[in-house]
Amino acid sequence: MKKDKLHIHWYPGHIAKAEKKLKEQLSLVDAVIEVVDARIPISSRYDNITRLLNQKPRFLLINKSDLVDRNELHKYIKYLEHETKVTVLPTTSLNLKDVKAIVNESVRLSEPKIQSLIAKGLLRRPARIMVVGLPNVGKSSIINKLTISSKTKTGAKAGVTRQQQWVRINPQLELLDTPGIIPMKQEDQQKAIKLAFVNSVGENAYSNEFVARALLDILNDKQKEVFKQFYNIAQDVDLTVENIAFSRKWLKQRNAPDIERTCAYILKDFRAGKIGKFILDEIPQQPAQT
Repeated sequence: MKKDKLHIHWYPGHIAKAEKKLKEQLSLVDAVIEVVDARIPISSRYDNITRLLNQKPRFLLINKSDLVDRNELHKYIKYLEHETKVTVLPTTSLNLKDVKAIVNESVRLSEPKIQSLIAKGLLRRPARIMVVGLPNVGKSSIINKLTISSKTKTGAKAGVTRQQQWVRINPQLELLDTPGIIPMKQEDQQKAIKLAFVNSVGENAYSNEFVARALLDILNDKQKEVFKQFYNIAQDVDLTVENIAFSRKWLKQRNAPDIERTCAYILKDFRAGKIGKFILDEIPQQPAQT
């Protein structure tokens, strides 16, 4: 299928399937950890997330915070806390120092459900949580981080789908070891393009050239200077795909710039955090949707 250079595409059948699976998983848990990408902490959230999660208690983890400037990220944390009215914590997949804070918040959010079960005459059980988010925001790495010292799977629960496996984090908390993938329905093409920047959209949905050029266009002046330094572009030369190709000598016959190769490397270098620590979202003037 030919890729449209002007749009990011999703497929309705895939969206419906993902939404159905997510709803099945949500029915098993007391609370949710919503994971977003620190490079696009607003665009990597799902519009109307409260409706999608059916009012399930949640808090926000801003993952990959090592790929952005922490002082800048603090502004976004404050914004998201104000707009969502939930706890917002920065994290990385490798740093285990914040595991206690993540576990404590999970248990706290689950307690009302536990108390309702006790009120019905049932025995206290561990809180049950799951990790949700758009593709490639780091859900699996968060699950691995939480379970790194708790490898024992407790197996299927009575009345729970057999394929669902649980990991006992501590006596108070169990984690569904399957990440919940939020359906990729996205009407806003600007957000869609940003999701492509960080590889949260399948490569079949776009062309590398379209996304790489869009990435260069969205950079502010300070970020452009960092890109120029990384690719050895002179300050008085425009930051373009073609000029990056010439600088790196990624050329085809007759000294023509190899656009396909250059665009692939621009995206690869940015996603790996090699170029700089950028946040590509702007804090909106209008309230965010929750």
